[in-house]
Amino acid sequence: MTANGFYSSTGDLNNTQAARAPIEIKPDLSFVERTFAISASEDIPEVREAYRPFLMNDKVASSDWIAKLELSTAMKMVEEDLKRTGGDRLKVLVLFGSMRCRSYSRLLAFEAARILFRLGCDVRVYDPTGLPVKDDVQHSHAKVQELRNLSKWSDGHVWVSPEQHGNLIDWIPLSTGSVRPTQGRTLAIAQVSGGSQSFNTVNSLRILGRWMRMFTIPNQSSIPNAYTQFTDETAEEGGSRLMPSSNRDRLVDCMEEFVKYTIIMRPHFDLFGDRFSERT
Repeated sequence: MTANGFYSSTGDLNNTQAARAPIEIKPDLSFVERTFAISASEDIPEVREAYRPFLMNDKVASSDWIAKLELSTAMKMVEEDLKRTGGDRLKVLVLFGSMRCRSYSRLLAFEAARILFRLGCDVRVYDPTGLPVKDDVQHSHAKVQELRNLSKWSDGHVWVSPEQHGNLIDWIPLSTGSVRPTQGRTLAIAQVSGGSQSFNTVNSLRILGRWMRMFTIPNQSSIPNAYTQFTDETAEEGGSRLMPSSNRDRLVDCMEEFVKYTIIMRPHFDLFGDRFSERT
C-alpha cells in the first residue's frame, strides 16, 4: 500500500481487502435428496395437466441429477416458509421463447422448473402456442388473458429466451392504470445461444424486468452452443436433459438464489409497492 492509502500496481489487484469476510454455511445432511415437490395426490389435476409438462415419472424424479443436488440452505428456508404461511407455496410462472419441436429455451425452462418444483414451488409453465403477435388490439384473446392471469397469480417469474429475442413476454402489460401489475415480483432470467457465450438477451431481459418494476436476481444463466448441451430425446433420465457442466451449475445457482430472494421479499410485497408519488 502506498503512503496515500491506495494499493500499488503490484498490490491487491482484486481488492480483497474491501470484501466482507465470508461466512461458511455448512450443508445440512438431513436434507440430502429430500424434496418439497407437490405430490400427484395433493396437486390439482387440471393444473398438473396444463402447466407441468416438465414432470418426469416418479422413478426418474427420485433419482435424477436434480434429486441429488445439495440444496439444504434453500430447503431449510422453504421448510420454514411453509410452516410460517401454513403451506402457501411460492407461485412461479415460467416463460420460454421458442415453439420449435426441439426448443432449447423450452428444455432449459423445464430443467429450471424441475429444480424449483423440488424446492416446493407451485410452478406453472406457460405454453405460448396460439399466442398472437403483439398488436395492442387482441387484449381479450384467450392466450393473452391466460398469460396475464398467470402473471397476476404469481409471486415471481422465470424467463428463458433464445438469443434471437421474441415477443413472448410483451403481452404482459407494463401498467394497468397507474400500477404496474408485475411490480414487487422477483425475476430470474436465462438465455440459450446457438453460438458462443453471449449475454445480450439476458441484459435486455434485465432492462425489461426493471421497467416492469420487478426485482431481478443478481445471478443469470446463459447456455452457449445449446445444441451440444442437452442429451438425446431417448437418453437416460427422460431424455433431453441438460448435461453436466459449469453452465448447468450456474442454472442451479440461479434457481436456488431466486427461491431465497422470493421467500425473503414476498411478505413485503405491499411495502415495496408503496410510493410517495403514487400516494399523492
